[in-house]
Amino acid sequence: MFLKKLLIIGFIIIINLNFSLAQISKKPLTPQDLWNLKRVSALTVSRDGKFSAFTVTSYNIEENKGVSNIYILDNQSGYIQQLTTAKAMDGSPAWSPDGKSIAFVSKREGDYSQLYVISISGGEAVKIADMPLGVSNPKWFPDGKRIAFAANIIPELANNLDSMKKVIEQKKKSKVTAKVSEDRLIRYWDRWLTDGNYPRLFMIDLETKKIIDLLPNWKNYFDLMEGADFDISPDGKEIAFAANSTDSPYDSLNMDIFIVPTDGSGKLVNITKENIASDFGPRYSNNGKYLIYGMQKIRDFYADKVRLIKYDRNSGTKIQITDESYDRSPEQWKLSFDDKTIIFAVEDRAKKSIFRIDIDGKNLKEIVRMGTSNLPHPLKGGKVVFLNQSFMYPNEVFIASMDGKNVKKLSSFNDSLLSQIAMAKAKEYYFKGADDDSVQMYVLFPPNFDESKKWPLLQIIHGGPHSISGDDFHFRWNPQLFAAPGYIVALVNFHGSTSFGQYFADCINGAHPEKPFEDIMKATDYLINLGFIDEKRMAAAGGSYGGYLVSWIAGHTDRFAALINHAGVYNLMAQFASDVTYGRDRSYGGSPWYNKQSVQKWSPAEYAENFKTPMLVIHGEKDYRVPVNHALECYGVLKGKGIPARLVYFVDENHWILTPQNSIYWYKEFYDWLKRFIK
Repeated sequence: MFLKKLLIIGFIIIINLNFSLAQISKKPLTPQDLWNLKRVSALTVSRDGKFSAFTVTSYNIEENKGVSNIYILDNQSGYIQQLTTAKAMDGSPAWSPDGKSIAFVSKREGDYSQLYVISISGGEAVKIADMPLGVSNPKWFPDGKRIAFAANIIPELANNLDSMKKVIEQKKKSKVTAKVSEDRLIRYWDRWLTDGNYPRLFMIDLETKKIIDLLPNWKNYFDLMEGADFDISPDGKEIAFAANSTDSPYDSLNMDIFIVPTDGSGKLVNITKENIASDFGPRYSNNGKYLIYGMQKIRDFYADKVRLIKYDRNSGTKIQITDESYDRSPEQWKLSFDDKTIIFAVEDRAKKSIFRIDIDGKNLKEIVRMGTSNLPHPLKGGKVVFLNQSFMYPNEVFIASMDGKNVKKLSSFNDSLLSQIAMAKAKEYYFKGADDDSVQMYVLFPPNFDESKKWPLLQIIHGGPHSISGDDFHFRWNPQLFAAPGYIVALVNFHGSTSFGQYFADCINGAHPEKPFEDIMKATDYLINLGFIDEKRMAAAGGSYGGYLVSWIAGHTDRFAALINHAGVYNLMAQFASDVTYGRDRSYGGSPWYNKQSVQKWSPAEYAENFKTPMLVIHGEKDYRVPVNHALECYGVLKGKGIPARLVYFVDENHWILTPQNSIYWYKEFYDWLKRFIK
């Protein structure tokens, strides 16, 4: 008996020892690991609901580029098979109506993405269309004989693609580099809009290869990020699309829903012209009776809540599906096969959940609440397939019952690598912020966290400001990477953040930094009171609006030992050199020509005399959202005052750092700055 007990004790010790060794053998996440993880996206489901297609992107750090391939998933068995294998960026998979083929776009043969079709049984992909400025967003017609797609064109040469190609080549060779315009909107994100190119919808006959311009008189923009938001009616006779409805000089933009017949006549009907704010996301019901879309009511406020609208195609009547009291914004909506239920994703309390609602507006219910879910697709048999990620893992494909039960992970592209990583644990807190409102934050604790010790604090401030620090695996600002060297990472969803209701998001307009700054400082006090924060080793970092708040912090407190400002707004007056300048008077409470004292009051540049804290300033040359003069002015002031400052300037990046080696270098500079002041 005694021997038996010894054996049991020894067995337990061995198990615990093995477990401890397994934990010790794991290592913190590194930037190189981040770029070795596979990125799953673009989930779409076949018409019969039996199969899913999605893309998986892998990066080669040494070559400094990525490859994206299409995979097929059997939704019932969970079996996954790689479909395309080209060393290219294959994207936007679209199922044929019979489920036997997939259309997609790829840069396999040049600088622009073109249209390809491949059989799901394998074989070589066939190029279907070759447009001078590329192809995007393919969708099959219900007859399976035609494909619609979007493409940028030179309007005057839309009927002669060969001539268009020649003109484009001549422009490339021209020694004249001037950009000329009289529009208010002259550039967007990282590209100029002065070349006279506009997007249109086209249709190609797969047998004859004849291409028809469906918008022959169109000269405007769809989505300025170069997307195309459209859907084809079940009978194939019309297309509904979302696009800007204002004309040059584009003093403002307003998205509306347009209907165009597919006969090539180009006869447009704007079905939402009565709404002064944006309408978008048109989706036909399977029976063809309705068009479901999203509507906002406040013009030039991108975070205004979204209402789901049901448009009766026969009568032209519109019924609001989501009740006005519903204080969240649906997105990515899809109708069930029987048209009785709408499935959608929605930001809710710093997560992104999947909800369902009856098409008549009844029985609103959250069905999946875990991390961040995207692209939900209803299946036959009462299930939904979707992408999900969290602080602990990047996107994978999941499936669940329509009631939210039986959640199951179907893909595991990163399980092997992640099993070797010691991950930071996350915890959610609520505290009293500005106006005594309840404010939420996530806190990540480094893998070796010991509550009895004092730790350095890193406040990570999200951009927007109308966005969230969500429970997700961010590939540009990854919370795990910030915690890995040994920092307590706080992610505060301050006033102005979305997912907490309309008031909470809108209440900072006219005084952009006031309440968020108070929230950040009260969050800092809250964490200090928990007993494990070293008050002398605290830093704050943010990008875009987060960088703006970092500069505001620099002028209003010296509690932080170091600051990191990525692509941050510094001088609000200079933001009128941004790509989008309309609507800023609502955000800032004024403009350079009206109530300018309000703009100056909330501009970090006005408080430079108070700057004391060392700051790392990072920016990209191709950032037109926050022009690079913000970084240069802030850096110049810091150096002029003799404050420790460092400038990291990427000549080939935009508002985001998107290439592997630049990203890894970005993290190195980030780490080195923190180590220098709060190690």
